[in-house]
Amino acid sequence: MPCMSGVARAFSTWASETQFTFSESPNHESADLKIRFSLGDHGDGAPFNWANGVLAHACAPTDGRFQYNEDYLFFADPIVGSFRLETVALHEIGHLNLGLGHSEVQEAIMFPGIAAATTKGFE
Repeated sequence: MPCMSGVARAFSTWASETQFTFSESPNHESADLKIRFSLGDHGDGAPFNWANGVLAHACAPTDGRFQYNEDYLFFADPIVGSFRLETVALHEIGHLNLGLGHSEVQEAIMFPGIAAATTKGFE
């Protein structure tokens, strides 16, 4: 799936910047980290309520769930009104794997908001 290559690149970026290594599991059920697109109530106590500003969220590292809000458009190379899959993944993996909180620095990958079609990374 072309979109998931952006998620793989995000994991690769974190691996190059930390001591963590990642590998893709052939079995979603047994994977330590689970990534999916969701709508409404998706079982983590923080339902997506339409396009309400929450693009995605991740649970604590011990939980391992990361969900994109399916009410938004995500692409590897975003078009007007869509979001860059890899940039959102970089942010959520920071929560998911490293337990990082939000930053007050707008340019930081861990800043809690992002405009459509914005690219952020480690530079």
